[in-house]
Amino acid sequence: MISVLQRVRQARVEVDGEVCGKIDQGLLVLVCAERGDSEAEADKLLAKLLKLRIFGDDEGKMNRSVQDIAGGLLLVSQFTLAADTASGNRPSFKQAAAPDEGRRLYDYLVQQAQAAHPTVQTGRFAADMQVHLVNDGPVTVPLRIAPRPQTA
Repeated sequence: MISVLQRVRQARVEVDGEVCGKIDQGLLVLVCAERGDSEAEADKLLAKLLKLRIFGDDEGKMNRSVQDIAGGLLLVSQFTLAADTASGNRPSFKQAAAPDEGRRLYDYLVQQAQAAHPTVQTGRFAADMQVHLVNDGPVTVPLRIAPRPQTA
């Protein structure tokens, strides 16, 4: 799974002019399931999201996690993170999971996050979304959780 984490002071997602997800301080996470991803990658991603120390402590050092600060998670599906721009001028998205599989893994990630963390909001899968955020820092971290190679 590919994700981009943004430490935010606040963020919201709108679909057709209506807010469908909103958090105050926390992490806005853009998420893309790739071909070959499974629940194992979603579980690893969630564990990293909850424990990654990118929030400042009393001395301003990045020593606190989203759990430590009781911050929100705003999970937004974004298949374009799988864009391959190596050839030509139009990105290819062939590495993104098929839509049904992408939705299944996104929904799984959301369910697991809601079970593990008190404040979880979402965008809407496959919708035309407008994402508004106040990036704090700015701190933006790309994160890729690759499937374990198959052994013979």
